[in-house]
Amino acid sequence: MVKHIILWQLKDEYTEEQKKEIRAGIKEGLEGLKGKVPGLLEVSVRTEFLPSSNADVMLDTTLKDAEALKGYAVHPAHVAVADAKVRPYTKTRVCMDYQI
Repeated sequence: MVKHIILWQLKDEYTEEQKKEIRAGIKEGLEGLKGKVPGLLEVSVRTEFLPSSNADVMLDTTLKDAEALKGYAVHPAHVAVADAKVRPYTKTRVCMDYQI
């Protein structure tokens, strides 16, 4: 199995209320991919964090294998969520993928 972890920072131009709505949209969109993307076994989005954090959103996914990760990256449902709910609002993205 493969873990795919992403951390995002939202753009500074948004108010805290706007960021709360954006985080909720990201969570809803990405967690809604379970059952739609082959090989995506688990997906969890964390949007609540301690003040010591320097990220606004964390995506924690488990995929069947490296091939499933490749398929996830280009799957139309995933691309649609990323293009509509994630990329327009984020300024930084950090990714770590690893075997488990």
